[in-house]
Amino acid sequence: MDQYDCIVVDECHRGYSLDQELTDSELSFRDETDYISKYSRVLEYFDAVKIGLTATPAVHTTEIFGGTSGLPIYQYSYRQAVLDGYLVDHEPPLQIKTRLAQDGIQFQVNEDVAVYDTQKQQLELFNTPDEITLEIDSFNRKVVNENFNRAICSELARHIDPSLPGKTLIFCVNDMHADMVVSDLNDAFQERYGEIENQAVRKITGKAHKPLGLIREFKNEQYPSVVVTVDSLTSGIDVPEICNLVFLRRVRSRILYDQMLGRGTRLCPSLHGPNDDKSCFRIFDCVELYSSLKSYTDMKAVVTNPNLSFGQLIDELASVTGDEQRQTIKEQLIAKLQRKKRSLKGPRAKTLEEKSGQNPESLVEQIQRATPDEIVEWFADKTNVIEFLDQKGGGNGVRFFVSEHDDEVVSVESGFGKGNKRPKDYLEEFREFVTGHQDEIAAIKLCATRPRDLTRQALKDLQIELDKEGFSETRLRVAWRETKNVEIAATIIGYIRNAILQTPLEPFEDRVNKAMTTILTSRQWTGTQRQWLNRIGKQFKENTLVDREAIERGQFREQGGFDRLNKVFDGNLSELLAQITDEIWGVAA
Repeated sequence: MDQYDCIVVDECHRGYSLDQELTDSELSFRDETDYISKYSRVLEYFDAVKIGLTATPAVHTTEIFGGTSGLPIYQYSYRQAVLDGYLVDHEPPLQIKTRLAQDGIQFQVNEDVAVYDTQKQQLELFNTPDEITLEIDSFNRKVVNENFNRAICSELARHIDPSLPGKTLIFCVNDMHADMVVSDLNDAFQERYGEIENQAVRKITGKAHKPLGLIREFKNEQYPSVVVTVDSLTSGIDVPEICNLVFLRRVRSRILYDQMLGRGTRLCPSLHGPNDDKSCFRIFDCVELYSSLKSYTDMKAVVTNPNLSFGQLIDELASVTGDEQRQTIKEQLIAKLQRKKRSLKGPRAKTLEEKSGQNPESLVEQIQRATPDEIVEWFADKTNVIEFLDQKGGGNGVRFFVSEHDDEVVSVESGFGKGNKRPKDYLEEFREFVTGHQDEIAAIKLCATRPRDLTRQALKDLQIELDKEGFSETRLRVAWRETKNVEIAATIIGYIRNAILQTPLEPFEDRVNKAMTTILTSRQWTGTQRQWLNRIGKQFKENTLVDREAIERGQFREQGGFDRLNKVFDGNLSELLAQITDEIWGVAA
């Protein structure tokens, strides 16, 4: 136990601290080890420093690794990683809405509705005693409508070509839904592009044949280029070529959601051709996921209903913020589990254990000991467990309403900023923010008046501050493209100067090229100086600003850093960098 000085636990959010003391009576007939978290016990066994690493810390993570403060000792945000060039940003989500998604699927009173039983593999008729309205979060979970899936897949085919560089990952509700989407996507791709590669679209779920082999193919081969999954690929895989994430299912956990987004953030050099790197990834939101994960302050109060499903109870537990309400939901969930476990005998108990790793009794006990946050996180990537618990009777089948309602795509829009504003409104909101805060945020005024006085650190701090307000270069670029119908790869400095000074917005690379041409022709440089000027120009293109800190890094540092390069330019390097910056932004010296 004292052989190790330091233990590093990666993905440490996966551990659980479900410890509980036994009463005197329980000690007489229950094993104490059943009530002690195996995860915590393994860590405590070793007399060493324990360091937990995770991109998505949960409540129990801080309890185990947070020390006396309960807080992470070091945090490095996704936004910071994007600014530092280690991850790529995503464009605003493209929200695909259909008529049924807007209005819901309705069955009238006394209507004969087809219901499909997956165990019997047959359709049965069900006469509705009341009017039934099923909203988008029930699609492919409680009701199957092929027209909805076809409409979505047809729209996706307009934006995704499976033969082009870049891969796509689609998250579905369950395995049956994944099969439908694979079929509908193949049809949509063939209709739009003609014949496509037979293996271009594949399903990778726990029920797929040799899923680990399929994952290796997805990562290492050209095909499959479009993969449809449920829970299998939410975390733990690294496929840098992923450029498109498609959400066809709601998720209950922000941790799970962030993990899904993480599949698209990897860098991928020369993805689209030599020196044409992956610059961002796209999100296709087909189930109003963004609005379902917004602030919970406008959520409706919980309505006590003995017929609530496990899925709905867990959704409510994830959505409601009040401690008293969450405790009520937890108690309802436990009571429902207690009733359910009476029917989980023999093969059904074994099935539950295969799906969840818990037998009925231990699952109830775990939920009793867990906090609401721990319950939500545990169920977050266990769609198959929730579906199993919601099955009626003693069989293993699931029953779905079958809808024949017609459907069509009614809108495809990018969601910008708070409230998913229109791109034009988003740009106006940005203009109002930077003009209204230039006196209190010094870096904004420097962008407008003296960019040469900005440092790279000050620019990063400004970008982080703007990101908190919902503004980033990627979102601004897309908003500008959708408003002006032109693609301009500008920088945050360019957007700020356009908003405050109405200076023309130009591609930043063009600005640098023109500035370096002016500098290079301004005097008689030596051959060595010209070579270094070309390198400095490339550094501007990569980093927006080049200051002393930039010259002390990377290739410049390896060849002597600022002091040596300053000698190359006769002691005038600082002034030269300032002149280049002025030329880039057209600022008079």
